[in-house]
Amino acid sequence: MKHFLLLILFVLGFVLSFGCKKSDEVEKIIPTNLEVNAVVSSDGSGNVAFTATADNAISYDYEFGNGDIQTVQSGIVTYQYTQVGTLTYSVTVTAKSIDNLTAKETIQVTVTVNEVTPSLYWSDEFNVDGAPDPTKWGYDIGGGGWGNQELEYYTNRTANAVVEQGVLKINAIKESYQGYEYTSARLISKGKFDFKYGKVEVRAKLPAGVGTWPAIWMLGIDISTAGWPYCGEIDIMEHRGSELNKIYGTLHYPGRSGGNADGSTITISNATTEFHVYSIDWTAAYIKIYVDDTLYHTVINSDSIPFNHNFFFIMNIAMGGTFGGTVDPSFTNATMEVDYIRVYK
Repeated sequence: MKHFLLLILFVLGFVLSFGCKKSDEVEKIIPTNLEVNAVVSSDGSGNVAFTATADNAISYDYEFGNGDIQTVQSGIVTYQYTQVGTLTYSVTVTAKSIDNLTAKETIQVTVTVNEVTPSLYWSDEFNVDGAPDPTKWGYDIGGGGWGNQELEYYTNRTANAVVEQGVLKINAIKESYQGYEYTSARLISKGKFDFKYGKVEVRAKLPAGVGTWPAIWMLGIDISTAGWPYCGEIDIMEHRGSELNKIYGTLHYPGRSGGNADGSTITISNATTEFHVYSIDWTAAYIKIYVDDTLYHTVINSDSIPFNHNFFFIMNIAMGGTFGGTVDPSFTNATMEVDYIRVYK
């Protein structure tokens, strides 16, 4: 019996020794068996389909060898190189585990990018006098602040939006209308035209006046179902009359919206007295924002942000609001003139 009791005590002690193992002795999870494969498109587009797999990995960081870095949860991504010619890139993939331990693999990819001249896909040249082309433009109508505490009431009157002498004129006017102190217009292409990827160019002259807030921008076509900012927003140009010549180019999406948006600014000359070209270059790999061909903001596109579906255009002048600020009491009217809007593919 004595020997039997000793045996029980020994077994119990053995079990307890494992049960009381310190937490810092738990084995950390490390990614293993990392493999990276690349399929290079042969059509000169610069597209490369990457696939990374590893045991115990929860995400993959791609360094594409040209300065661009992208995190991909699935490990599968199509990236587009844009440098014209045949170039070889060292692509490094870092697999990460739940314990933030890593494994790395580097491969070489040789990519050919042909020089391509984009062709005109859609445009409005604003060459016919009168109301804006109803086959291309509708209107948002009403007040209520539009989510930004704006002060204007948007109408579909030619007093607020009209084509004259080859330009579209959006007019913000100080007047009593429907209980509001200001009127303006907000043109939208929703239901008329939307698209995915391409180069957009808008030649415009901006309104002056403290409190004006002109914008040329885009929203995801699924805004009515997904809501904002889940639909995505691309601000090609925004300007504040209180900061003349400072141009804002911005993207809004989940995690980067409102005051935390993904954007930059550039200061130009004569924004309210001369025409300038505001543009974006939008692909599956990136979104780049320009003024007069000067690049000032780049966002790496991916399947984790909502910029891979169709968008429509909006052009408007808001008054005041969270961005426009206090309106100058002496303000009477201001006009944004748009010479053309063009989409190239």
